[in-house]
Amino acid sequence: MALVTVERLDHLGLIAEIIKDIGLIDMIDARLVPDSQEEITPGEAVAGMILNGLGFANRPLSLTPQFFANKPLDLLFRKGVCAEMFNRFKLGRTLDEIYAYGCDLLFSELALAVCAHEGIALRFNHLDTTSFALTGQYVPDSDEHAITITHGYSKDYRPDLKQAVLELMVSQDGGVPFVSKSWDGNTSDTKIFQERAAALLATFQRSSTPRYVVADSKLYHEDNAAHLRALGFITRIPNTLNLVSQVITQALRWDTWQRLNDTTRYQRVELCHYGMAQRWLVVSSEAAVQRAEASVNKAQQREAEAIEKHLFHLQAQRFETPEAAKTALDTLAHSWKYHQVDAYSLSDHKRYACKGRPTSTTPIKAITWQIQAQVQPHDEQIVQRKQHKACFVVGTNIDASQVSDAEVIRAYKGQAQAEGGFRFLKDPLFFVSSLFVKKPSRIQGLLMVMTGALLVYSVAQRRLRQQLMRQNETVPNQIRQPTQRPTLRWVFQLLEGIHRVRVMAQGHVHDLIEGLNEVQIKILRLFGEGVCRLYQISPG
Repeated sequence: MALVTVERLDHLGLIAEIIKDIGLIDMIDARLVPDSQEEITPGEAVAGMILNGLGFANRPLSLTPQFFANKPLDLLFRKGVCAEMFNRFKLGRTLDEIYAYGCDLLFSELALAVCAHEGIALRFNHLDTTSFALTGQYVPDSDEHAITITHGYSKDYRPDLKQAVLELMVSQDGGVPFVSKSWDGNTSDTKIFQERAAALLATFQRSSTPRYVVADSKLYHEDNAAHLRALGFITRIPNTLNLVSQVITQALRWDTWQRLNDTTRYQRVELCHYGMAQRWLVVSSEAAVQRAEASVNKAQQREAEAIEKHLFHLQAQRFETPEAAKTALDTLAHSWKYHQVDAYSLSDHKRYACKGRPTSTTPIKAITWQIQAQVQPHDEQIVQRKQHKACFVVGTNIDASQVSDAEVIRAYKGQAQAEGGFRFLKDPLFFVSSLFVKKPSRIQGLLMVMTGALLVYSVAQRRLRQQLMRQNETVPNQIRQPTQRPTLRWVFQLLEGIHRVRVMAQGHVHDLIEGLNEVQIKILRLFGEGVCRLYQISPG
């Protein structure tokens, strides 16, 4: 009698093959030396956590054995590996080993080796931070180097929860992370960027090719100027500087725009700021104009509603002189950004010395004045506000002979690569419950594993997009339109429904991969022979 078992493979075989191809398990085992008595190595334990995370199954680490219960582990790892080996004790010990080695050091060594293996360009290095909200009580760590899980400024808008902060640096080429560091929950971006800028000095100086750091406006701070002078940086200049408003106003007055493309234009201003010769590029785009239009219209509506209330109270008052009434109106109008006084009128109210109906001879005790005003939108001011708000300033100290104006703007817009990495890490289905881990040192280890999952994900996505471009092929997107830049998350969904069927009869084992359709076969072939072999399809 034949025994038949069916195991889910889906996209996990693809991820497992990428992990093997980049040598992630071997590199980890070379640093976290396996114990001969353990059934799986530290590298395999980390790979298991990555597969759990990229399975988007909404399972905490403690339920990893449950996640692997119906998976073909001999394909994903090696023969002899079973689900029970990924128990919480083994994974917890692995996180402790990662912390003992150094979470940041381990990730950096792995990621830079992967970048070299993949030929990833590190010319532009995108730096950013985010916070992870954590629930429950955290056991204080005896290690003084462990991060502190505490309250701080929450980018998740959850000030009620404690948090940890993660710093990430990714390549513009594929958004591949190669620097990851965890910080105390109350650490400011300014402090993180200052320390990173200092650390990058030696790294960039050792590099055989020019490298530049790209970041948001938190990088550009007077306290950080000493480090920035020695770095090649590209950053948004914060709007809190008065000089930014002046530069934008000057650019709008000059009106000497240059075209970056059909939707974006810019003007260049050369100046010296914080003791550095810089290029500031005033940038405006159609998308920014639309956002500014909506923002200003909304602000104008709010101001109109506030003015109506203020005028109601002003017009109910009595003033001793017409001048006092006009001054009160002028004081009120001075704070308006989008409106102006169209017209006003004054009416007098006499107060008589005697009670009763006054006659022509009744003496007047005093005269008070009431003001009535009509308000209209300040069209010229509104247009100027919209133009001003549609602009932002990108600054750099890099010589124009090394990086052109257009490259500076494109490099800054590539900052979305880091932000996309954070969106991936904070996906509700990705390690969502794993942060119930109670030891801060293990939180640091887990953040390193999560960033390792992003490393594997971004490498796989980069390979897929490159192959689609080289072969001039496309895959259907969510609305069945062809695309050469699909997200790997969508590809994972396209690969759902693939199983391995194992038939054991008369002492023989026969494996069959079933559920493959034409689109899935096309996608899998883009990843090369190793993936094709695992899914039992011809390379094409």
